[in-house]
Amino acid sequence: MTKLRQLALAAGFVLMTGASAFAQDAVQGKKIFEGNCTACHSIDADVVGPALKDVHERRGDEWLHKFIKNSQELIASGDADAVAVYEKFNKMPMPAFGGSLTDDDINHVIAYIKEASAAAPAVVVEPAATETAEATPAATPQEVAFMDLPPIVHFIYGLVGLIILLIVVVLVMLFRVIVPMMGDSLKDEEFQSTFSGRVYALLSGDATVMTGKAKDVIHSNHDFDGIQEYDNDLPPWWKYMFYVTIVFAVGYMLHYHVFRTGALQTEEYEMEMAQAALIAAQNVEDPNAVTNFEVLTDASALESGKAIYLQNCAACHGQAGEGTVGPNLTDEYWLHGGDVNDIFKTVKFGVPSKGMVPWQGKLTKDQMLEVSSYILSLQGSNPPNAKEAQGEKE
Repeated sequence: MTKLRQLALAAGFVLMTGASAFAQDAVQGKKIFEGNCTACHSIDADVVGPALKDVHERRGDEWLHKFIKNSQELIASGDADAVAVYEKFNKMPMPAFGGSLTDDDINHVIAYIKEASAAAPAVVVEPAATETAEATPAATPQEVAFMDLPPIVHFIYGLVGLIILLIVVVLVMLFRVIVPMMGDSLKDEEFQSTFSGRVYALLSGDATVMTGKAKDVIHSNHDFDGIQEYDNDLPPWWKYMFYVTIVFAVGYMLHYHVFRTGALQTEEYEMEMAQAALIAAQNVEDPNAVTNFEVLTDASALESGKAIYLQNCAACHGQAGEGTVGPNLTDEYWLHGGDVNDIFKTVKFGVPSKGMVPWQGKLTKDQMLEVSSYILSLQGSNPPNAKEAQGEKE
C-alpha cells in the first residue's frame, strides 16, 4: 500500500508539473505568435496564410519546425505539403524565422497552437477563391401574378385598352367614310403628290413613296459589255435619312464645338469623377474617399508607430523596413503611392490580392496614421539586405 501511495503521488506530481509547463509554454508561445504571426495567420480562419487549427495533427511538430525556420527551403526540397500551401495561397513566401526564433520559441508557438486549437471552433474548409469564380447572384424580385395586382391597376389597364380600341375604330371608320367620298380624285397625280396622298398610298400598299419610281431611261454612253445602267434616283427614304444626318451634324458642331454648350467626353469624364469623389468622401469606408491627413512628426507618435510596426508589419516588411515578403519601405519606390494618405489607405484597406491584410477594425485611425508616419520616417535609412525597388519612384 505504501508503494502504491508513493506511485500515485509521483504520478500526480508529474501530471501537475507537466500541465504547468505546457501552460507556461502556451503563454509564452502566444506572445511570440502575436508578435510574429498574427499579421498573416489566424487559428480559425484563412488570412494571408492558412488557418492553423490542428495544423500540428495534419503536419507534425517536426514539419512545423522546418517550415517556420525556412519555408522556401522546404518548398525547394519538393515537400508536397509545403508546395501545396505555397500554391494555394498565391505563392506568397513565408518569412524565414530560423534566425530570429530558437527551437524553444518554436516549441512555445506550437504549444500555443495546440491549446488554441482545442478551444477554437471547427474550421470550415472552403475551396480557394479564383478569379473566374462567379459572384453570388443577387436575390431576384418575387414575381406577382397579374390577377393578384390591386383592382385599381386592373381598372387602369382596362381603361387604356378601351381608349386604344376606340381610337383604332374611329380611324377605320373615318378611312372607310372619307375614301369613298373622294372617288376618282384619289388617283389624281396632284393629290398623290401631297402628304395625304402619300399616306393613302402607303395604307393602300403602294410603297413607291418610300422606294421611289423606277425610270426606264438608260444613261447614254453607260454600256459596259452589254450591261446598261438606268437613270434612277436614290430611294427617297435614303435621301431623307441623309438630309437628317446633315442637319444633325450641323447642330452637333454648333452645340459642342462653336457655342460649347455641351460637354465633350473628356469633360464628362472629369465631371463624373469629381461627383464620384464627392460621394466617396461621404463614406469613410470607401477606399476612394478623399483624405487629407498630415504626417505626424512628434517623437511620441513616431515611437508609438514604431511599436505598432514591429508588432504587426515587421514579419512581412522586415524589422528595419528593408522588405522580406512585402516590399522595401525605405526607398523612393512605391506600389500604391508614397503620400501619407496613400500609405494610410493601404494599411487600412490592405491589398488582399498581394497578401497585404486590411488593418481596419484591428487598429484605430490614430494608430494607422502613426504607423503610416513612422513608415515615412524610414525613408533613406538604407538598412542592410534591403529588397530591390518595386513600383514607381516618387
